[in-house]
Amino acid sequence: MILSDKDIREAIQSGRVKIGAPDEKYFENIGPSSLDLRCGYHFKLYEHTKSPLLDPADPETFKNCSRAIELKKSDTPFIVQPNDFVLGVTLEKITLPNDLVARVEGRSSLGRLGIIVHSTAGFVDPGFSGTITLEITNINRMPVALYPGMRVCQLAFETLTSPAEVDYSQKKTQKYQDQVFPEESRITQDPEMIEIQETKK
Repeated sequence: MILSDKDIREAIQSGRVKIGAPDEKYFENIGPSSLDLRCGYHFKLYEHTKSPLLDPADPETFKNCSRAIELKKSDTPFIVQPNDFVLGVTLEKITLPNDLVARVEGRSSLGRLGIIVHSTAGFVDPGFSGTITLEITNINRMPVALYPGMRVCQLAFETLTSPAEVDYSQKKTQKYQDQVFPEESRITQDPEMIEIQETKK
């Protein structure tokens, strides 16, 4: 079941869902069935001129493949160029209990500008704690400005049929717990990728 605005507010107030942010404006951003999260100050760009490809079976191709950008002021825009793919991050940090999941969805107002905020990773596991890395793409023909503090995505919360026996914080292969900045892919650490890497040695 998806939590309503009343249930989201109660989950945050009781500490069942923890929200870390520089203020409590997120209470104003609770909608009928979701919580809007705001854009943070940090972005990462993949520098395609430095590597011919990103190969999950070759960790070397992932080294120095991205450049971090930090905006200093909330009125300074980050311009997403047409067809660009960049990593962003939410201003809020979220911590989920072991019986709730969250789905990351785009906001209609940004979608109408051509901004997609997640490519595939729209699912937040129970037990996860950290900021949400946003996989931002501009499918418009025009550049679009994003500002720190603007509402950039929304979370819908769903209850599990029972608490997870092994939540994300306990998972041996978890790679993004407690992330703060936009984190590039750590797919090279997946067990099946490590096996391939070993066979190539």
